Amino acid sequence: MAKKNEKIDNNEEIKQEEELDVKEETSSISVENAEGYIAKLNNDLLEQKQKADEYYDSLKRNMADFDNFKKRMIKEKESLRTMLLSDIVGDLLPILDNFETALSHKATDESFKEGMQMIYEQIQTTIFKLGVEEIPGVGSDFDPVHHEAVMHVDDKNYNEKEVIEVLRKGYKLKDKVIRFAMVKVAN
Repeated sequence: MAKKNEKIDNNEEIKQEEELDVKEETSSISVENAEGYIAKLNNDLLEQKQKADEYYDSLKRNMADFDNFKKRMIKEKESLRTMLLSDIVGDLLPILDNFETALSHKATDESFKEGMQMIYEQIQTTIFKLGVEEIPGVGSDFDPVHHEAVMHVDDKNYNEKEVIEVLRKGYKLKDKVIRFAMVKVAN
């Protein structure tokens, strides 16, 4: 018990000594020292504010860079999708042409022809669902961006540069031409 009391007394003495040291230190600070200390704190505060502003500016730039990166990736992804779709559809177009040619001939078996017609329409519907559009043909104005003129005819019954016959259909996906329409044009 005596040892406990000694420890408590020692602890109290240490606390009192520490309090006296602090009081002596604070009483020895002059007004000039206090102004210098406040100036140093203000300088430290300004430095920290500058660092915080730099970090904030860096954060804003990084966020803008990341936002631009996301937009660029979305654009590249869409471009890649369009390119792949146009390649696949481009490979399917000769098959579609062959179906059209087969359907234009007279058939002896009507049920066979109906089956061919159904397959043709299914392929066509699937291609159009992907966003593919047929390039306008007969009656439209000749457009070198979408048409390939293989024949010219002088005929007063038609307007100048009017498409009068489509020899092979053309298709586009958005603004990208998959296959140019092969046409006959009036002069």
